Amino acid sequence: MAEKIAYIDQIIEISRSYLKKTFPNKERFNEFLQAVSPLKEKDSTQEIIDLFTKIYVDFVKQDFQNQYKDANTQLVEFLEKKDDGVKIIWGNCLKVMQGMNPESIHLMVTSPPYYNAREYSQWKNLDDYLEDMRLIIRESYRVLDNHRVFVFNVGDIFDNDNITTTSTWGKRRIPLGAYFTKIFEEEDFTFVDDFIWDKGEVQSERHKNGNKPYPFYQYPMNCYEHILIFHKHRKDETRYPCPVCGCLKVNGNAYSEIGLKSWECKNLECFERSKANRGKRFSLKTIMTQGRQEEKYAIEKEFIQKWRRDIVKINPVIKINSKGENILGHTAPFPTDIPEFAVKMFSYPDEIVLDPFGGSFTSVIAAKQLGRIGVGIELNKEMFGESSMQNLKKALQPHIFNASKMQISEINLL
Repeated sequence: MAEKIAYIDQIIEISRSYLKKTFPNKERFNEFLQAVSPLKEKDSTQEIIDLFTKIYVDFVKQDFQNQYKDANTQLVEFLEKKDDGVKIIWGNCLKVMQGMNPESIHLMVTSPPYYNAREYSQWKNLDDYLEDMRLIIRESYRVLDNHRVFVFNVGDIFDNDNITTTSTWGKRRIPLGAYFTKIFEEEDFTFVDDFIWDKGEVQSERHKNGNKPYPFYQYPMNCYEHILIFHKHRKDETRYPCPVCGCLKVNGNAYSEIGLKSWECKNLECFERSKANRGKRFSLKTIMTQGRQEEKYAIEKEFIQKWRRDIVKINPVIKINSKGENILGHTAPFPTDIPEFAVKMFSYPDEIVLDPFGGSFTSVIAAKQLGRIGVGIELNKEMFGESSMQNLKKALQPHIFNASKMQISEINLL
């Protein structure tokens, strides 16, 4: 009686020529074969397919990352180290991200310093500000994993752009949301959504102009901000395994989105064929999004309902107490609702969530509380360091079984 061939051997037999094209270096090819060899001991065909795909994707990503020669070894080791999942990086976010491996972050969520809105965020003019932000967004695209999401909270402001004049008559409403959307698109991100954060009833009387109840004297107060959603779809011609049979015998299919390559299985022995004998159509994105659709990862219905409309009412963070004291230590914290939305909607447990403008580390807190690895970068250690770390420890303490042993990992790159 012929010995039954392990399913992993069947996958490799059908995929061998394609594997050699993906890993043309013989040593690397053999490393891959060795990595998938333990799958011979697995009984479940689906488990073999899933693990083979994961190992294959990891190898492809490693080879892609190794092409980048400017990674900071100390920083990369810090980010990859297994710990409590709370990582704080003190440094300039542009320089810090330049030291990260490509496509090593699974989700980004932040609120940038607004143009000349705080004493710590001052620029000569709006053009200089937007150019600095552009460089950061460009680097964000490089470090964000492919087919992943950047959630970006920004508000339109009233100020002088200091381009035409520095006089007070140069003040105007500056549509930062529109400017940032254009920059993101120019840096190859895809605009997906604009949630409007309704900040509630306006308390100020400044714009009522009650002594002039006439046309052209009435202007609304700014009581909203943008929560912009962007996708990254880097064009990738790498062949990926069919999620049904695990084989690499696939042909390129049409692009389902700009930069999003799709494939069609050509293995006639695949477990799923259409009535017209067509193979499974898929992409790296569908492998990522559909491969973990299990009950334990389901988002609660109430939370989905809250974000069902693109106008969402969220109360601003109360940072000043009755004594006029700043109880958070930061002048511009954003509500937990925003990173909570980003983390739940666009990541899975144990994935890395990065906030390049850490501030009071609200995003890091939300990520940790939801079982992700929260990473925050903050430049102003002298101004916010002590208060932000206290806020971080206080917020996380109820969520740690043994708070005394909680470890917040830090690295200083200033």
